Amino acid sequence: MVVAGIKSRPVYAPLTARPGLLHLIVANDEGALAAVDLAAAAPDGFLARTRIIYVPGGSAGADHGARLAALGAAAFSDVASDSVAIAALRDALAGAPMGTQVYAAGTENLIGQVVETALAAGLELGAIGAEHRGSLERRVQCVHCKAITEHVRTQPVTCIGCGRALLVRDHFSRRIGAFQGVSIDAEEPGTVPPSRELFA
Repeated sequence: MVVAGIKSRPVYAPLTARPGLLHLIVANDEGALAAVDLAAAAPDGFLARTRIIYVPGGSAGADHGARLAALGAAAFSDVASDSVAIAALRDALAGAPMGTQVYAAGTENLIGQVVETALAAGLELGAIGAEHRGSLERRVQCVHCKAITEHVRTQPVTCIGCGRALLVRDHFSRRIGAFQGVSIDAEEPGTVPPSRELFA
């Protein structure tokens, strides 16, 4: 259900380096290529103040870790999953100086979690950059039980919390870093259309 004109729908621009004392890049899947492009266009000294956290694999099936490691950032971590990457980001933000900049690249699922984590740590939205690359999978919050279903590719999707069949909307909450899911059969219980892959 992609609807034009929904103001909360994220719009992504290519990542650009911003002035800062510390730069934290979190990438997964093809987002690694956005991080490589960011580093190539960044000013001298950028990588010396940069930490990269990367989740390999994903929909592209390629591991770009070697390219990221070769950039020569101050720190590089190759981690097992998005959740491990978010934990590492949370730890890095706990001791981060004023002026820290965060960059998220890859799937919207990861981007949403990075934005949510950075905002919760006290960063302003202007200190967070995001570029979508790779899968269109989504992170969806059920408006009924508030559970969050990760890596959503289908429409409708079954909520992991309450089991309702959810219509995945284009409405996006920056605060929780997720798209909104509403009961698809609220008006006519039991009339759930077949699930089909929409966010591959």
